[in-house]
Amino acid sequence: MKIHILGICGTFMGGIALLARESGHAVEGSDSAAWPPMSDILDQAGVPVRGGYDATHLEPAPDRVIIGNALSRGNPAIEYTLDRGLPYQSGPGWLAEHVLTGRCVVAIAGTHGKTTTASMATWILERCGLDPGYLIGGAPGFSERSARLGTGSPFVVEADEYDTAFFDKRAKVVHYQPRVLLLNNLEFDHADIYPDLEAIATQLHHAIRTVPANGRVLINGDDPHLPSVVARGCWSRLERIGFGADNDWRIDADEAAEHAVLVHRGTPLGALQPPQPGRHNLANAAAAVAAAASAGADPTTAVKAINEFPGVRRRLELRGCVDGVEVIDDFAHHPSAVAATLNALATPGRRLLAVLEPRSNTMRLGIHRHQLAEALGHADQAFVLTPPDLPWSVSEALAPLGERLHTAAEVSDLARLALAKARPGDCLVVMSNGAFGDIHERLLTGLRTRGAPA
Repeated sequence: MKIHILGICGTFMGGIALLARESGHAVEGSDSAAWPPMSDILDQAGVPVRGGYDATHLEPAPDRVIIGNALSRGNPAIEYTLDRGLPYQSGPGWLAEHVLTGRCVVAIAGTHGKTTTASMATWILERCGLDPGYLIGGAPGFSERSARLGTGSPFVVEADEYDTAFFDKRAKVVHYQPRVLLLNNLEFDHADIYPDLEAIATQLHHAIRTVPANGRVLINGDDPHLPSVVARGCWSRLERIGFGADNDWRIDADEAAEHAVLVHRGTPLGALQPPQPGRHNLANAAAAVAAAASAGADPTTAVKAINEFPGVRRRLELRGCVDGVEVIDDFAHHPSAVAATLNALATPGRRLLAVLEPRSNTMRLGIHRHQLAEALGHADQAFVLTPPDLPWSVSEALAPLGERLHTAAEVSDLARLALAKARPGDCLVVMSNGAFGDIHERLLTGLRTRGAPA
């Protein structure tokens, strides 16, 4: 089958392309721009990518057009597909029909930590010899690919709550019919498509409705919002994960979250020590162990495996260290995630310099702007990009930070401000859900230049 994918360079749609190519289909695609790492991954897989959405890219006609959720009516390729009556489908729809049928689907959902937890669960299943398939919305540290078919029964999918396509406004997670569904946490996000938290909760409950009675629903038992979601009805075995004493999978940790043991219904499974720091990563690790065990992994072996997890790109990723200054890249783009990232990196005697791009739709709309000062307050200095089209005042919202706040409208200027404050022993933490004008390399280059002999 010849498949053309619209929006192919997104992490999810790029994963669909890899799975389709591995399945033996002839695959090509279009996107507004092709950028690493997905452009490199697709090139290595032999998947050609065309720039832009010109209708001629669909000539001769493919057997199937798979449409990404970033595209809407008015797009030339969309209009051509509809006018010519070409067969089309959403990415989640294609995945469910052509890959997930007959598999033990492990769906990882929630506002935060999906990519990390899905990568962790996949890693565990691989280390336990179950050869899982997976589709992850990021670049796992154990593979050059974000998606693979696998030969075993389990298939791990990062199950986003964002909508599916211009013609299907259900959340992606509703499509997958998981045997194991993990709800990692729930906060208000995606303000561009959801009016409130209740609307997201409804979509997650639709997903719960699709889990069979002999399946498993796992939730973060410490989350304040998830109990009300499962209270609407749960027809599968329900298990809770977290630090609280009432959880089925309990993380017994010290206050600093430096030492922890995972306990399942009173039975200690071993020390839980993922290499990635922070209380939130302990929670992600425990959730991944529970999800993998629910799909057939031995729990004790799973705990040992997670302690060797190699990480995920753009999640507390060290991009370089120059002149004694570390540059860390993280995907945080919500106040809760910003706070969790900064807390995870906090070390006595080390200054944290937070560099933030308010890029996500919710962040740009300013929905959580009043929580941002508290989140960035965990840093010693905060550098925030203020593009001219941002519809809210960063200086006003972050006024509580006082002299610790620095802003600039251009990435180059923001990098210069951060470099002027950075000194040996500091950690520059770059946070964005986009490329951020390659500010990481700007910072590293600036550090090298200032450290070079005259």
